[in-house]
Amino acid sequence: MPGENPYFSPIPKMSLADRSRKTIAYLQKLKDEGTPIVQHCPSMLGPVFTMAANMAGVDICRLPPSDTARDPEEAVKRSMEYIGSHRALAPQIHINYVMETVSHVSPYEGLKHGARAHQAGADSVLPMGINNEVLKYMADNYVVVYGHVGAISGWQTMGAFGGYKRIGKTAEEALKVYKMAYEYQENGMKCMSIELVPIEVSNTVAKKMRVPVIGIAAGGACDGSEMVDADTFDLMASPASHAKQYANFMEFAVGAYGAWANDVRTGVYPTDENGTHMDEQELEKFLDLVDKV
Repeated sequence: MPGENPYFSPIPKMSLADRSRKTIAYLQKLKDEGTPIVQHCPSMLGPVFTMAANMAGVDICRLPPSDTARDPEEAVKRSMEYIGSHRALAPQIHINYVMETVSHVSPYEGLKHGARAHQAGADSVLPMGINNEVLKYMADNYVVVYGHVGAISGWQTMGAFGGYKRIGKTAEEALKVYKMAYEYQENGMKCMSIELVPIEVSNTVAKKMRVPVIGIAAGGACDGSEMVDADTFDLMASPASHAKQYANFMEFAVGAYGAWANDVRTGVYPTDENGTHMDEQELEKFLDLVDKV
């Protein structure tokens, strides 16, 4: 029935994208102008945080997979609804969805699931550790691929580097990072993050690439910077060395809950102002009816 599908309007439109959205072309324009790009990652926090970032004018939301604790196939099934929940609250921000690894194991799978992510409201997809064959097929078929070089987040890093740690400290290792970025760009990648590499490496990659390069724990002269919300709001047990805390969310939330709970327990809340009263005649009728029950 019309209107039942949450991803589409029952009224025909020429495009699913709002003109105010921060598309990949918008991000490229920022790089070309030399305007720094701001990117956040809500991590385990919900779409309300993406909404706040959108309202603050943040450019990109790097949205992690829908549920990493579940079976990956189940996460793939839930991804459209998950992306849509963030898009509904954040209409302008560029949503970059991190694809589950099982969703881009072949060119066909990469195209299929990349297209699904776009249909749900993602402006680009990030297939972590993608190979050039899959990348080129996806890009040639109009999926907007935003990649990742340097330390690759997730289980891939454990096998390649023996843990999630800084790489590119030697000239040979740094060259591998650079070559990966260059090959990605030449195979159709439209934007990329660079993570946990020395400042000199991130500087070189950002300056040499035509596409935007966003730094994560990489410093330097990248075209922009990402901060994970858990770091921004001081939610990490051990803050990362590259991060900066801008607010203490738990302190704020606990304070608000505590003040409310205290008002309830001391009778300060609720008051008559927080409710409504019945008309006196209706109240009399009601009480009379109650007595007859």
